[in-house]
Amino acid sequence: MNIIWARSLVSLVLLAIASAAIGAFAGVKWALAFALAVLVVQSLFGTYHTERLWRLLDAPVYGQVPSAPGVWGEIYYRLHKLAKRWHAQVRQVEQQHSRFIQAIQASPNGVAMLDDHDQIEWCNAIAEEHFGLDAKRDLRQHITHLVRHPEFVRYLNSHRYEQMLVMRGMGDKRQNVLSVQVFPYGENRKLVLSADITELERTDSMRRDFVANVSHELKTPLTVLSGFLETMRELPLDEADRARYLELMEQQASRMRHIVDDLLVLAKLEGDAKPPSDHAVDMIAVLRHLREDAATLSGGRHQIAFDTDDSLTVTGAETEILSALGNLVTNAIRYTPDGGSIRVEWRLIGGAAAFSVTDTGFGIPAADIPRLTERFYRVDRSRSRDTGGTGLGLAIVKHVLQRHDCLLDVKSEEGRGSVFTVRFPAQRTVRRQPQPA
Repeated sequence: MNIIWARSLVSLVLLAIASAAIGAFAGVKWALAFALAVLVVQSLFGTYHTERLWRLLDAPVYGQVPSAPGVWGEIYYRLHKLAKRWHAQVRQVEQQHSRFIQAIQASPNGVAMLDDHDQIEWCNAIAEEHFGLDAKRDLRQHITHLVRHPEFVRYLNSHRYEQMLVMRGMGDKRQNVLSVQVFPYGENRKLVLSADITELERTDSMRRDFVANVSHELKTPLTVLSGFLETMRELPLDEADRARYLELMEQQASRMRHIVDDLLVLAKLEGDAKPPSDHAVDMIAVLRHLREDAATLSGGRHQIAFDTDDSLTVTGAETEILSALGNLVTNAIRYTPDGGSIRVEWRLIGGAAAFSVTDTGFGIPAADIPRLTERFYRVDRSRSRDTGGTGLGLAIVKHVLQRHDCLLDVKSEEGRGSVFTVRFPAQRTVRRQPQPA
C-alpha cells in the first residue's frame, strides 16, 4: 500500500471515529452532518488543488513549488523533484549541443547542414566565408539559389559524392580554390564539407615549376657539354680550339655544380627544423670575407665601399649568415655595370643590427620585387645567365633570414639601382666591448 492510500485510509478512519464520538454525545443527525461537512470540505479542497495543478502543468514555472498540506503537498514536492531532474537533463543536453557547435565553429573546414530539400539548416562561420552565406539570413534557403557555381550545382544534383569537387574562383577576390565533398546522412539529409586549398594548389604549382626549372637549368649546360664533346670527338681541332672548348666545358660543368650545391643548401635549410645557435657570430671575420670576395668578383670594375661598426655583432649560425649576406653582395656586383658603385653598411638602427647593400645597377621593376625570393625566378633570364647566377641565391637568403627571425627589405628603381636591407631582431643583436689597444 502506497502513501496515498495509507493517508486516505487514515483520514477515513479518523472521520469515522470523530463522527462516532459526535453521534454518542449529540446524536446521529449531528454525526452525519459533521461527516458530510468534512467530505464537502475535502472535495472542495481536492477540486481547488486539482485546478491549481492543472494550471501549473499548463504553464509551468521552474523553481516555484506550491505549498499544501497533506497528500497534495507530497504531490507538489514529487512533481518539483521530477521537473528538477528533467531540467538538469535538458541543461546537460543543451551544454553538449553548445560544445558541439563550438567545436564545429572552431574547425578549419566549412560545415553546412542541408535538409531533405537541400535547404540550409545550419552552417558554421568558415562555410559562410567559403560560400558567401549568412547563417541567419539564409536559413531555409535552397543552397543552389545562393551558391550558383555551375560545377557545384551539377555535383549536388548528381548524387555521386564519392569524389570531392574542386571549385576555383571562390572568395571575395574570386581567387580562392575550395575542395567540397557532400556526405549523405539521416533521412535524405546532407552534410557539405569545404576546405580552402588555395595554398596547397599554389605550393603544388610551385613544385611543378621548380621541377621544370631544375630540368631546364641542368639541361642547358648538359646540352652544351654534349655538343662540345661530340665536336671534339668527331672534328680535328688545333690546340687553341681544343683549349677554348675545354674552358667552355669547364664553365658549364661549374655552372651545374653551383646549381647542385645551391639545391643541397636549400634542402638542408628546409629540412633542418633545429633553430640556429645563439652563439655570437664573428662579424669582423664575416665582413672581411665579404670584402675580399667582392674585390675578387669585381676585379676592379666597380667602386666598392664598406662602412661597418666592428663593435656590432649578432647571434646565430655564422656559415648561414655569411652565405645569405654574401649572396646579396654578389648579386649587387653581378647586376651593376662596370664603373658603377656598391656600398655595404653594417650598423645599428633602432636598437637592432642592420646590413644593407646599395648598388647603382639595372634596378628591379616593382611588379617583380615580391617574387625575387622564389626559386629560379629571374627578372631578366638572359642577363642572369650572362652574370653566372643560378636563380637560387635569394631563395637561400629568404630561408636563412627566416631561421634567424630577420626581415628583408628591398627598394629599387629601374635604371637607378637597388637597396637590399637585412634587419636582425633586437634579441639577436649584441654589442661587444671594444678590445684594448
